[in-house]
Amino acid sequence: MPTPIEPFDAKSLLASVTELPGVYRMLDAAGQVLYVGKAKNLRKRLASYFRENHPSPRIALMVAQIARVETTVTRSEAEALLLENNLIKSLSPRYNILFRDDKSYPYIVLTHDGYPRLGFFRGATDRRADYFGPFPSSTAVRESIHLLQRMFRLRTCENPVFHNRSRPCLLYQIRRCSGPCVGLIAPARYAEDVRLATLFLQGRQQDVIGSLSAAMDQAAARLAFEQAAVYRDQIQSLRQVQEKQYVESGRDGDADIVAAVENGGLLCVNLAMVRGGRHLGDRPQFPVHAAESTPREALTAFLYQHYLSHPIPPRIFVNLALADDEVGDCLKEMAAQPTRIGEPRSTMQRIWVEMAEQNAQLAIRSRRNLLARQGARLDALCRALALEPDDEEEARIECFDISHTQGSATVAACVVYQGGGMRKSDYRRFNIGEIEPGDDYAAIRQAVHRRYERLLTGDGMLPTLILIDGGSGQVSAAAAALEELGLGQLPLLGVAKGEARKPGLETLIFADGREPLQLPPADPALHLIQEIRDEAHRFAVSGHRARRGRAVQSSRLEEIGGIGPKRRKALISRFGGLQGIADAGVDQLTAVPGISRDLAEKIYAALH
Repeated sequence: MPTPIEPFDAKSLLASVTELPGVYRMLDAAGQVLYVGKAKNLRKRLASYFRENHPSPRIALMVAQIARVETTVTRSEAEALLLENNLIKSLSPRYNILFRDDKSYPYIVLTHDGYPRLGFFRGATDRRADYFGPFPSSTAVRESIHLLQRMFRLRTCENPVFHNRSRPCLLYQIRRCSGPCVGLIAPARYAEDVRLATLFLQGRQQDVIGSLSAAMDQAAARLAFEQAAVYRDQIQSLRQVQEKQYVESGRDGDADIVAAVENGGLLCVNLAMVRGGRHLGDRPQFPVHAAESTPREALTAFLYQHYLSHPIPPRIFVNLALADDEVGDCLKEMAAQPTRIGEPRSTMQRIWVEMAEQNAQLAIRSRRNLLARQGARLDALCRALALEPDDEEEARIECFDISHTQGSATVAACVVYQGGGMRKSDYRRFNIGEIEPGDDYAAIRQAVHRRYERLLTGDGMLPTLILIDGGSGQVSAAAAALEELGLGQLPLLGVAKGEARKPGLETLIFADGREPLQLPPADPALHLIQEIRDEAHRFAVSGHRARRGRAVQSSRLEEIGGIGPKRRKALISRFGGLQGIADAGVDQLTAVPGISRDLAEKIYAALH
């Protein structure tokens, strides 16, 4: 008879725990972490869990499973927040709300070159350029860049192209660039355009209009009516932007609006961004482990997790009152500038929050429709293939495809479908080697073997179904790889293209000897297979193109005598790639460390 589990002794814990700030981990009898939290005062925070009538049924259920509590003392609450966030991401406790948003947000960049370049940027910022943002999406960045090109005509080309132009490009012809590459604009005039673009990105549109109006008047006084007309057009463009996008935001032009909304069991936290007085759009996010959580709990979790890795603006408006002051105090401590966090006060601020709430509701409706459609597709697929997954909602489908050019630079790709959508964080690519060029069967066999070899050590999740983009030969090769690993029981299906590769005519090839199956073109099961197969093909092709591009750059340079790995790396780093090197003149090539004039002439001759 099993020994009964002793109830957790909360009194002993509270008598021994410190009142310093820190992080606590609640574990069950099996040693699994249930919850990770942080506190300004560990004793007070832990005592709040062990009262008789807990207001949250979800937390009460968690407390009933606690067998042990571990604590780690930190020097400050901000340090505790950082440790808590790292533990939540690494342990993924079932009672912590987790936002899987590890993508960096995009920025607009203005470089510090002689003629600064305007461009799209994503990654870690530094002091070699000015960065504006972040923006909620790449679309918002590109729309802003197009707007700036139209108004200020700044260059967007990379330096290797810029330094080697002999005539202006198409952007100059369509009045989206002022042609600094070939000296069609004076440095002082270009610098003034950069200054105005910077003011615009900082939200100082009225200052920009004032400067342009003064310049227009001066040009008109000099009888330079053509130049005055250019300033007039810029002013009109700015006024149109103000009418469509500008929001009177007072003296602080940057703000984030965060709205947490629950509808029909789905929780959404929507982040809207205002930068430079312009509303740039929304980014809705759906948390993991949020079942039975309240919108306020989701809002608090988002604020902690999001602003640990993203800049904190001067103002953050939320649609719900925060449970306590800890969130605001902690974020203010981490912010590089004075920050106000709270509910909206003015009419315009309330409009922002209402817009964010409305967009969160629309995102929930869209997600519910998507889940319903994907659920119907998955149900149809399980019926068609006689699959019986333990949990259909979390059924996992993995699909393989191969891409190469006449057998060279072969890349295999594996994509994953789970939980109603593609799970890109689980995608994998494999550079295939040690096979006969063009042998797709051997490539599939190697990719499948490498993908599932790790499952033998318990690292990873078994798929419900494996799809192979190919016919019976590819399916046999994949089945052989699975048999070698002792995983022959995994369902395996080939997707053979139909006549003229026309969608809807695919034939499904079974690895277990069943007769091939051709589903009707309108069958939702076939639509799901096509979606996953097409994504595998896209992922494989993009990986192959990248590998082939690197190989072409290296091979062309390797053929030139005197170009070793160090010089090859220096050339590619300086000019951005083989095309940039080919566009460079002898004088530009000699400016690269290690490249003599004789060698530069040899490189130039080899590439022309």
